[in-house]
Amino acid sequence: MTSPDTPKDGDFASYLEAKSRTQSTISPAQGGELNIQADVPVAAPPRQTIQQVLVDGEEPSDEFLEEWNALGNAPELSDEELEKQALSAPGDDGDTRTPE
Repeated sequence: MTSPDTPKDGDFASYLEAKSRTQSTISPAQGGELNIQADVPVAAPPRQTIQQVLVDGEEPSDEFLEEWNALGNAPELSDEELEKQALSAPGDDGDTRTPE
């Protein structure tokens, strides 16, 4: 079922413009809803990747450089520690009998 104010002959753009004008004139006192979202957390920007820096030529962010330096300054792991970590990681299938 169509609304009586649906535009004819595909004049949808003018229909949307008219709707936006009428909705902007409705106040909460007239029974309209005021659609304001307060205290909505802003999504954190995505982490910068090595591909974005090396391939795409982006300037590395401070966060990226801090993480890069932390990885470069991390102590090397012994073969025993690497084996221990590999055996304790169940992998994608979740089966500890087939470690990664």
